[in-house]
Amino acid sequence: MNTKQIIPSDEELTAFIDGELTAEEAERIESLVNEDESIAERLEFLARASLPFEQAFAPLLSQAPREKLETMLAAIPVPESAKPGATPVSASRRRFLGALAASLVAGVAIDRAVLSIGRGFSARDESSEWRAVVADYISLYTADTLAGPVPGRQEQTAQLADLDEKLGLSLSPEAVALPGVDFKRALLLQYDGKALAQIAYLDPETGPMALCIVRSDAGPKAPDLESRKGMNIVYWSNGEHAFMLIGHAAADRMTAIADGVRGRVAVES
Repeated sequence: MNTKQIIPSDEELTAFIDGELTAEEAERIESLVNEDESIAERLEFLARASLPFEQAFAPLLSQAPREKLETMLAAIPVPESAKPGATPVSASRRRFLGALAASLVAGVAIDRAVLSIGRGFSARDESSEWRAVVADYISLYTADTLAGPVPGRQEQTAQLADLDEKLGLSLSPEAVALPGVDFKRALLLQYDGKALAQIAYLDPETGPMALCIVRSDAGPKAPDLESRKGMNIVYWSNGEHAFMLIGHAAADRMTAIADGVRGRVAVES
């Protein structure tokens, strides 16, 4: 009875969190979240974003939705195999729904998309830490996540302008264009209290790819290559920023792409 499961895009998940889906669509998302842990994790991740909860859920606030959400929480089974003191698989989902319920009652609104990380930030290897966090996030992306038309140059320029303002960059669509890979969107996230730029692409051959940039005073570093979450990462830094290009393409292709964009970004920034 299983039909091919279509993984919801980030736009669908944020619409679900914002209460903008129809009852049928919302029920489909809830079902997918309950069945697929990776979707549940991405939903929880996006739930930390700067979504206008207060405005989106205003009609529900007056209808006291707490009871319904508590019923949803109670319906989530706790695995019998969970050991005392251990965190069950469904715990993150329970925490997410609990946080959402609290947000609904309090009418919480968050100002800007935030890529959350743990407080245990280690100064010993800042570069490695931020790459690990980004790899965890990008590993949740699929081709469906980035489906849709390629934005026009004007829209790309507008999205990149947000990144320029926060990171002290001067990026153009031409500077961040990757050969044979489609530009999909530019997002402003946050890492350890610092703005983090993510430019997402879709490679027709290998799937999601991203160029990420964060401010760094660690000094210049020549390009290097590593593998995380089954993806190849080329990373480097200049005097003001750290960069990483991450994707599923082969290492030699990722290196070649990184070499090209590194030269253009160096001129633009």
